[in-house]
Amino acid sequence: MKLRQISDLSDFSRGHWLRELLCRRDGPSHVQSSPDGQHLLLLQKSRPPTLPRVVAFQRHSIAGADLERSWQPPQPALVGLLFLQSPVVLGSWVLAVVWEHGRTEVWHFVVAVGWQLLQTLELCQGARARVVSVCSQGATLVWCEERPPLGAHSDMSKCAFRFCVCARALEVGEQGVRLGAVRIVLHNSPEYQILASPQHVFLVPASAGFATTSKFLLIWHPEKAEFTITAPSTGFIRSKVLHSSSESDFRKLLLASVGLLSCFAPLDIHTSTVSNSGGLLLVSRKGSVSIVEPDGTQRHIFDLEGGPLAQGSPVQLKTFGSILACVLAGVLYLVDQNSGRLVEKEVLSMKDVHFLESQGEEDSIQLLSQTGIYSFSFSKPEDSSRPEPCLVEMVFEEACRYYQRRSLSSSKLTVEKLKKGGTFQAPVVLAAILQHSLQKQKLARGLQDTYAKLLSTMSLELQSYMSLELLKACVVCAPESEVESYCKELVEQEVSRILQSDMDKDNLAYLNSVFASFPKAAWKATKSCLQLQQNGDGLLVARATPEVWKKVLCQPQLEEVGQNGMAPLFELICASFLRFKPKWLPSFVELTQQYVSSSWSYSSKEGPEGRVPLYKRALGVLARKNKHGEADDEMELELLLCSKRPKAVLQALHLLIRLKQWQRVVEVAEKFSRLSPLLNKEIFITLLAEFAQHRELDPYLDRLWPLCPAELTASDILTVVLQHLPHSEEDPVPFSSEGNQLTVGLLKPLLQRVVQRPSVQDEMYSDALKSTTFPPPTPPRED
Repeated sequence: MKLRQISDLSDFSRGHWLRELLCRRDGPSHVQSSPDGQHLLLLQKSRPPTLPRVVAFQRHSIAGADLERSWQPPQPALVGLLFLQSPVVLGSWVLAVVWEHGRTEVWHFVVAVGWQLLQTLELCQGARARVVSVCSQGATLVWCEERPPLGAHSDMSKCAFRFCVCARALEVGEQGVRLGAVRIVLHNSPEYQILASPQHVFLVPASAGFATTSKFLLIWHPEKAEFTITAPSTGFIRSKVLHSSSESDFRKLLLASVGLLSCFAPLDIHTSTVSNSGGLLLVSRKGSVSIVEPDGTQRHIFDLEGGPLAQGSPVQLKTFGSILACVLAGVLYLVDQNSGRLVEKEVLSMKDVHFLESQGEEDSIQLLSQTGIYSFSFSKPEDSSRPEPCLVEMVFEEACRYYQRRSLSSSKLTVEKLKKGGTFQAPVVLAAILQHSLQKQKLARGLQDTYAKLLSTMSLELQSYMSLELLKACVVCAPESEVESYCKELVEQEVSRILQSDMDKDNLAYLNSVFASFPKAAWKATKSCLQLQQNGDGLLVARATPEVWKKVLCQPQLEEVGQNGMAPLFELICASFLRFKPKWLPSFVELTQQYVSSSWSYSSKEGPEGRVPLYKRALGVLARKNKHGEADDEMELELLLCSKRPKAVLQALHLLIRLKQWQRVVEVAEKFSRLSPLLNKEIFITLLAEFAQHRELDPYLDRLWPLCPAELTASDILTVVLQHLPHSEEDPVPFSSEGNQLTVGLLKPLLQRVVQRPSVQDEMYSDALKSTTFPPPTPPRED
């Protein structure tokens, strides 16, 4: 893709003057070409002594009268230059020149005659109205006008809502030009910049003067008489159909959303324009380029280089098919709107350039500069069977990230270095295989034998890739009734693909978006990849490979998560269990622990248990639920108990005590006291302390006393009991009427059990005391 000159401006009428205007330090503030590309309009807001003016230049030196309009401040200034389609002759158009006080001049160009003024009209109805922004949609003019109050208002909040958005048809016929009736789109509104696409009108706040109104955008759908409220930071907020003119009040439109809108951050807009697809392109002051679709959804496209943008630095945007062209500081960026991939970056030798219409050609960009008109072509190669160049570029970009992570050098590895260095052959080989194998024809003759062998090894992966690309194409082209089924299959393939690749930051971010956008499909894909199912006994089993388990249990560094809200894969899967199959979650955590215990040692810091235990990670997912109920308490218990860790078991025991589920308290104590003597001792002391405080455990004493550890003595038991007796402000009495005091009779069976059992020292010498002969016989002497 190269920049080539197609005109030196000599083919324009008064080309020397055009070049002179472009070369001035205070050059044209606005350049616009006609729909057929034959006329060029320059709006120049010069400083004195030269008057502000708009000048039209004809291409190919078409004969006829010229168009030049100027005005002398404080006369009303020019607000808009609009090309409108003429219904009289197919493909013809008229030029509407709109002035600040609402006067509109309609011009028409006739070959061999030149520019002719068809008619002068008054756009606004009120004499005091002032047009601040105007655009055209087909043959309709849409504008925002200021309607100053009759008296001086000291209340600035009332003055802020003195604008009105109106629409009016401009009808061009054989009898002349006339304006249709005024349609009030929105009244009592703040100032808006009006931008129109073929089907919708975008209302962008003109300034951040009023805090609430500078936090959102409005989208007007004329055919439906509907307004959509959207904020680029959050997306679609709500839509409202205006059934009558009384509902077109700005404050009534926002009445149901004021509380929500107050929480949003102010809009960050440096530049805005409409794309050829009908979306609104926005450039933030940080250099982020995004698009707001007519339905209110927002999508990030690309980040410009160079950091934050200065207030006066111009950014030019224009779309050509699926390519977004952007000029900033003498650098031309070509970006694929669909993928956000940078297709081309070209440093321009010209200082100031302006985009022109390409006369229906979507595969080339035309730029106007001081030295002429240049074309930048990015047409596809004739051999459409070859893979897209960006696919090969993806291989090298991925290789750069891969080698950079494993490199000890501080120098940054780029795609150019990778291609020219010759050190890393893997991406070169893979790129060559992709260029040949993805053709519809058979293997090309130029492919080396070693590459051919590798191709046969990769054939299954390549087939999987091709089927995935075909499925993506089906999703795009499918009717709405079939999209859901295609999406389920697509998500399953994507989740399976990522689980077989490196779980880096980009893949993890992609998985987060997949689980957020298609939760049900992602859940089914997870079950399929892990091969989760119940066996005949009703237990959950998983037949996933060790490689897949490692991806599931991978826990990224804190700096990779936290800041951008990404959740690790294990947490994503746990959230899916909680949403679609909560009963399986404890069993899944137990399965993961079994895999961890067989793959890593207990104290290994390399494994997932070396950082945060898995049951705690699952509990973290449970804690992030919006609503907490009894089922969540039960889930917390199950997760604590399935870990079988001493601290978790004791935490579950305390939770059961807090919930006063004494039957389950005893069952948990009996089950987990067998795991270790230390845990047995902790459980028994906990329950003995509860026994000393109330009488809830009295029905279960015959099951609790057998749990008493062998090393506890009667003195130890009495010490624990005395430490946990409830404190009373009154003097204790021997016989309480309440019947809830601890008595010696309740403790007697436990003390008798402890006193009567043999001591530890007796057990140590029991074998020696049971010997039949003492001392033992002398061993036989060896000669």
